[in-house]
Amino acid sequence: MKQSNSTNPDEQAEMTFWEHLDELRGTLWRILIAVIVTSIVAFAFKDVLFDDIILAPKSKNFITYQVFCKLGEWLSLPSICIDPSQFQLININLAGQFTSHMNISLVAGLILAIPYVLWELWRFIKPGLNETEIRNSRGAVTVISFLFLLGVLFSYFIVAPLMINFLGGYAVSESVSNQIALTSYVSSITLMTLLMGLLFELPVLVLFLTKIGIITPKSLRKYRKHTMIGILIIAGLITPSPDVFSQMVVAVPLYALFELSLAISSKIYRKKQELAG
Repeated sequence: MKQSNSTNPDEQAEMTFWEHLDELRGTLWRILIAVIVTSIVAFAFKDVLFDDIILAPKSKNFITYQVFCKLGEWLSLPSICIDPSQFQLININLAGQFTSHMNISLVAGLILAIPYVLWELWRFIKPGLNETEIRNSRGAVTVISFLFLLGVLFSYFIVAPLMINFLGGYAVSESVSNQIALTSYVSSITLMTLLMGLLFELPVLVLFLTKIGIITPKSLRKYRKHTMIGILIIAGLITPSPDVFSQMVVAVPLYALFELSLAISSKIYRKKQELAG
């Protein structure tokens, strides 16, 4: 990897191992500071963070429930109208509310800082790329950030409400009532949100694996049916409900993500074939 203070590429000098290490350390420090700053901002706005965001999916006025109820009326499917009013949260640990506040603030800070984190990582690896690689990677930070945030929004507005509705209202017996611990609720929401954010990076992962020759469009098409079954299983686990509509709401976007990845892989593979022949 090369680093230069000059605008002339011919004057760039090879960096030593310790210079690389020092550059990496600086990058990691800037990333850490950015996440800490955004986490502090999130921590300061406790009412917005919890009442308007984290706890919103347990209210029947949440926008997802309103949309589902309107769809239920239009499709004559009243079963898809969700009312999470039976959902109750309690705190059973002395420091439970404070630790939940801290954990949510850190996750929110990480999500808010993602574009800057990716930009810093791009700045670190860019000097080691040639002009063609830099040109082909233009816009990568924007695309990766967009896909991650899209996954986060999908989880928050679709997956989390469906999960809360089913699991929060599920009972093995009428004699057992659900009183969900705040820490359990927070950890479930944050874990699902981060997982969905990462899952939506699938097109980027497929693009990279296609470029280095690990996968091809043919291999993706070969396992298309398997992928469809896997997505249905994942949707069933995320929304373990007998309501097929809820499962399709999750499964269709995930399958669309797979088809987008296949289209990207096909385009990259064709370009490689053209260059090779």
